[in-house]
Amino acid sequence: MEYVQEPNMARNIDPALLRSFMAVAETGGMTSAGQMLNLTQAAISQQVKRLEDLFQVQLFERDKRTVHLTTDGERLLPLAQRMLETNDQVWGAMTSPDFEGEVHIGVPHDVIKAFMPPILKGFNRIWPRINVVIMPLATQSLLAALAAGEIDLTLTTERHVGDGGELLMADSLVWVGATDCRSHNSDPLPIAFGDKKCIFRASAMKALADAGREWRSVSEAGSMLSIYAALEADLAVGPLLFSTIPDGLAVLPPDAGLPALPDFGINMYLPKNGGSEIGRELASHIREQFHTRLHRVA
Repeated sequence: MEYVQEPNMARNIDPALLRSFMAVAETGGMTSAGQMLNLTQAAISQQVKRLEDLFQVQLFERDKRTVHLTTDGERLLPLAQRMLETNDQVWGAMTSPDFEGEVHIGVPHDVIKAFMPPILKGFNRIWPRINVVIMPLATQSLLAALAAGEIDLTLTTERHVGDGGELLMADSLVWVGATDCRSHNSDPLPIAFGDKKCIFRASAMKALADAGREWRSVSEAGSMLSIYAALEADLAVGPLLFSTIPDGLAVLPPDAGLPALPDFGINMYLPKNGGSEIGRELASHIREQFHTRLHRVA
């Protein structure tokens, strides 16, 4: 008996087509999407065309330089993202080692909230039997803990990448305060630094000294929550990485009269001997998540 597919029956969607669609949506162009996926511009265009033919809709409005999502494209975007996340989760679960146990990672205080939740969520989906323990400390303390074998890997915030490290993301150190900040007009300038070992402290102090600006410390040993509270209450200003600024705070504009601060990077280090296998798996996952975030920002 010959099988005939009914028009309304479910059809399979090639994840590769969705991945190309997502890459174009995130980067804004066929060429940049091809660079992201290591495919030619023609291959990306062909896959997007196949997806449009499959759904019988137009997903992008095209001009000479960029492409923009149509209404149908905007409708597909969150659905495609969920489908690819499930696809990647299944692939990771079925092809990765069946790890179990515990892995210890060092993370600077300010990086935890800004970056770690989605990273840990995705890692837990693939390796649900791995317990991830976070050690929140200042960068110098984290590097010392890694050297002593107390943690399996660490993230850091540094001006430059040290021996054996890798840059995950370049970022700007900026002056931050309340959305209606007035404390920057005070003299001496009130600053919330937090941990005395904070690596931003030396850069901020040097910039202020070079500018001849007097300052006083408002917070010396509080958590990031206490620092954020002091900034939001307009009791002080403080130096933060641009990517870690929480809601309720704002970058102070150039006319605030504060000296420029240097650029920093978020780096990652494994032990010199390579570390544990699960530590390397977590490092690979972190590397991929930062790469994805940078493409989305771009």
